[in-house]
Order: sequence, then structure tokens, then C-alpha cells
Amino acid sequence: MAKTRSFIHDDFLLGTKQARELYHGYAEREPIYDYHCHLSPELIAQNHQFADLAELWLGGDHYKWRAMRANGVNERFCTGDAAPREKFQAWAETVPHTLRNPLYHWTHLELKRYFGVDRFLDGRSAEKIWKQASAKLPRLRVHDLLTQSKVAVVCTTDDPADSLELHAKIRASELKTRVYPAFRPDKALAVGHPAGFCAWLEKLASAAGCATGIKKFDDLLGALKQRHDDFHAAGCRLSDHGLEFALSEPCTHAQAKMIFDAVRGGRAATPEEAVRYGSFLMLEFGRWDAARGWTKQLHLGALRNNNTRLLTKLGPDTGFDSIGDFPQAVALTRYLNALDATDQLPRTVLYNVNPVDNYTFGAMIGNFQDGTIAGKLQFGSGWWFLDQKEGMEWQLNALSNLGLLSRFVGMITDSRSFVSYPRHEYFRRTLCNLLGGDMARGEIPGDYQLVGGMVRNICFGNARDYFGLELAPEFAART
Repeated sequence: MAKTRSFIHDDFLLGTKQARELYHGYAEREPIYDYHCHLSPELIAQNHQFADLAELWLGGDHYKWRAMRANGVNERFCTGDAAPREKFQAWAETVPHTLRNPLYHWTHLELKRYFGVDRFLDGRSAEKIWKQASAKLPRLRVHDLLTQSKVAVVCTTDDPADSLELHAKIRASELKTRVYPAFRPDKALAVGHPAGFCAWLEKLASAAGCATGIKKFDDLLGALKQRHDDFHAAGCRLSDHGLEFALSEPCTHAQAKMIFDAVRGGRAATPEEAVRYGSFLMLEFGRWDAARGWTKQLHLGALRNNNTRLLTKLGPDTGFDSIGDFPQAVALTRYLNALDATDQLPRTVLYNVNPVDNYTFGAMIGNFQDGTIAGKLQFGSGWWFLDQKEGMEWQLNALSNLGLLSRFVGMITDSRSFVSYPRHEYFRRTLCNLLGGDMARGEIPGDYQLVGGMVRNICFGNARDYFGLELAPEFAART
């Protein structure tokens, strides 16, 4: 009897011979440039050794927790106090129910790539897979995982009040992956919650060396600018903002100061005040980024913390966010135009989480390409709920139809897990299958040097050239 081909085989997702040639000849061996993720700098600095498969694979992964809850799994097996082996069993029993969800593909890609497991995960196979994977864990510390995945760059997501000492420790290590902070000042905008905002100001003051604290609005601006400078000195070249929509309402310094003073005194800003205040700061941040040659990332459209009962119990980033339906176009063009009007618009990557905005964002970037930098404005990769095959195809098609796919800076993991790097493989297979299908139908030339060169650049070269971060020699030398 002929041997049944593995589910995750060499040509997985590659439906034509052209797709297979593009992937194996041009995409497969490219390093990974992960310019947006939520990996822990502390775990990287420690070269953390994971205690068990549940810690490595399930800890912090709200994608899996959402699926488990939907499958009727009790919360103690997701974020609670169940034993690690019990949590893994609950996940294993959920996996067969994830058919047609990207989790099914990601799960089996990760099992094969990191643990050599080539069987389906379910309740019956869980024990054998647990033992097989556990036997490899001692050789899969954090640095091992990054090296095995050929990760050239990691940009973490860091609050201005965070210490940069961990990044200094990483730089001093022998890790070939270059790890850089990304400046994410979202908490500076949280004037609707005075208690949390004022507590954060104390942390920021300490990080920025403000001996007298942050009492006035100009103190805040000074502290944030100091941290922006500190981040630059630590190698940071990207900022990042997670917003419902771009903030672009007119606001003077005097108006922003009045709002800050009221919040500092304990009065929550109204929604309208919060938007005006945030608009003032976002323009400041944009100008700082432009002056330093940074790239700004705008993650727009998520509706966060929907379940207040479980938010109170479990905290944020535990799987209760979803797609929002916020109007985007007018506010976004007003923000970009305000910076462009004074020639202070930095390189910018726009991400949408609502697919209805694909063509809005794809068209928007064309308004502000100015010929100074190839692909200066980027329509970012399929993000969060859209980082699956269909969502990535939608983004690739919209960008292709409205802009230059050839200048696209490629995929991100947007993950807290060190075993999420097969998502780049998943993206690359999807990209090659899309372009290979075009070649097979005669819709683009059957020229592998032309199309394959574009694939190689999207996988790595474009990001390397666009962001300009220092790489280890073995990655920097690639052409």
C-alpha cells in the first residue's frame, strides 16, 4: 500500500508547479524580518528555558484561548490554575474542531517545524505528542527558537516607561538575531482613566529621569521626547500605535494643556477631549519620527475589551477583542496630510483589522507617496483577525490593484509566542500560490527571475532596505 502523504508536506498550499517553483526556489530559504511582534524582551534577555509544552505553546496565546472557550472549555484550562498537562489536553481536544480556522494549519506547522511531529493533534494523540515534544524542549530555549527560525530582526513592542536595560543585555549576548525596541506610547493617550494615567506618569517620570515628576503638560512632552531619544540610542527605528481610528482633530497646545491639567486633577477627559488631546500628541510623535528617520506604524480598527466581566477578572489581551467598524478615511487622510503639509510625514505602515477598509487603505497610501523613498507609505500585511490565508490574499490583491506589490515589506507575526514563526512560512506559501496561479493562467509573465525576485524581496529584502536596521553579517550580506 502506498504511503499516505503527510498533511504538512513540502508542497502544502502550493497548487501549481509555478507556485512550487516560486516557494522552493525563492521564498523558502529567506530569513525572517519580524518588524512587529509582542515577544517578551525579558524572556529573550534571559534566553528562557520553557518548563513544559503548555508554557511554550499555550501561555499568552489568546488565539488558542478563544477557540477553547468556543469549544466549551472551562477558563481554568485557558488562563487558570489547571496543570500544564491538563491544559495541553484541553487544547488537543479542541484542535479537531478548528478545521478551516488558521489555527489548524498553524498548529500542525508548528508541531512539525519545531518538534518533528508529523501526526494530527487530538485528544487521543496528545500523550504521545506531549512526550515527543517535551523531549526536545531542553534544546529549544528562546535563542535556539529564534536561530532555528532564521529570524534576522525582532522588533518588540515597548512602552516609553519601560526600561531599556533588557535590550542592552540582549545586545551584549551572542544572539545573532537583532532585537530592537519599538516605541508604543498608547498609554500617553489614556486620559479617560485618570487613576491609571497618573500612575503611568509616575513610571514615565522615573524612566525619563524627571526628579520632580510630571506635573505639567510640558513635563509630559519633555519626558516623552527624552524617552524617544533614549529609544533611538538603543537602536529603535520604529514607533507603533494601536488606535480605533487616526486622531486628527484640531487642538492647540493650550487646549491640550487644559485637558491634561483636568485629568491630572482627577477628572476624566470626555471622549471628545480625549480625541483632541490625542490628536495633538500624535502630531508631535509623527514629527519626532520624521526628524529621526523612523517608521511609524498605525494599527487601526480594533474594538478592544468587549467583555467587561472577563476583562475585570483576567485583564486585557486575553482574547476579548474583535473587529471594529469605525470610519477611517477622513480622519486618516487628515492626519497624514497634516504631517505631509510641513514635510514631516515619516515612513508609515498602515494596518487595518476590518477587511472593509482594504481598498480604503490601499488607495490612501498612494496619496502620500512623494518619490523620496520607494514604498514610503505601506499598506501593512494582514493583521490579527486577517493574518490567515483569505485575509492575506485580500490584502495582497488590494495592494496589487492599487499600488506596487513589488515594494511591499512583507509579513509580521504580531505574536507573543516564540513558536509563531511558521506564520511567515504560511504567508510565503500563500503569496507564492497566488502569484503561481497568475503565472499558470498567463496573467503575469512566466519569468521566474522577475516574479521570483519580487517574491524574495517581499519575504526579506524590502524590509531590510526599508527599515534600515543593523543586521548580523550573515543576514546583511544577502542580496
